[in-house]
Amino acid sequence: MTEMMHAVEITKPGGPDVLQLTRRPIPKPAFGQVVIKVAWAGVNRPDALQRAGAYAPPPGASDLPGLEAAGEIVALGAGVSDWAVGDHVCALLPGGGYAEYVATTASHCLPVPKGLSLKEAACLPETCFTVFSNVFTRGGLKAGERFLIHGGSSGIGTTAIQLAHAFGARVFVTAGSDEKCAACLALGAERAINYRDEDFVEVLKAEGGADLILDMVGADYIPRNINALADDGRLVQIAFLQGPKVELNFAQLMMRRLTMTGSTLRPQSDLAKARIAQDLREAVWPLLEAGRVRPIMDSEFPLAEASAAHARMEGSGHIGKIVLEVAGG
Repeated sequence: MTEMMHAVEITKPGGPDVLQLTRRPIPKPAFGQVVIKVAWAGVNRPDALQRAGAYAPPPGASDLPGLEAAGEIVALGAGVSDWAVGDHVCALLPGGGYAEYVATTASHCLPVPKGLSLKEAACLPETCFTVFSNVFTRGGLKAGERFLIHGGSSGIGTTAIQLAHAFGARVFVTAGSDEKCAACLALGAERAINYRDEDFVEVLKAEGGADLILDMVGADYIPRNINALADDGRLVQIAFLQGPKVELNFAQLMMRRLTMTGSTLRPQSDLAKARIAQDLREAVWPLLEAGRVRPIMDSEFPLAEASAAHARMEGSGHIGKIVLEVAGG
């Protein structure tokens, strides 16, 4: 390996144009870490929040954006025995994915599923970790339950639809166009609600209410979600694209035995993320290798055009995942 690499850095808080190509030292693996030569990196909403100055990296993490990548392990830190140099992996990252090389905790790596390319594998970690931990572990989704996903055509949404359908839930989604709704139905949603034309609260109430709702919108969606839940229903919050503050009457939570919870992935401990990785390896990776679940790809951009990738994501016209080509493969 050479000593320096190409990377995309956030030059200052702002819009997509603050992302600029630069040169950085290649990271060295700390204890329990591996270094990955990145082939492809996933682009996610938290990257844009970090770029805007609203989502600081955790202590000790790279200041470079990028929370998931796929590629080849090229270096092992002390204490790593589960992986070898030359292994192809996809990995959840604390940051640093927009670069030719990245270091991450070895237990946050997963093998590239059989039958999938490195490009497809780069789409898996952030969404699969988020969806599985929030929908199944925290939200407790079970077969036969009514499950409402907001933003059904996003990377998170397309993953959640497929996993919930595979595990036998009844899937309902919201999306902002007929094209996006059609894409969600093709992935296994029972009902796709164009939120510009229909009220998801009324649709879900007519079905008996949602047993579980996965929301990334926040703001005035929060009281509407409460109204859309069935008695004993659960609301899981994973983002606040329209804001985290709202006035809410909590009496309904007691009277109808509702549960509100949520999480963010990045600040969780290395051990917590390692446990999610193990859950994915046991429960989700077989579905990927059997072709029952697949990453939905929207578009790809060269690493040097990360700003265009962010503009595409923030334009909200995409369906599925956006990726950056670093070394290809």
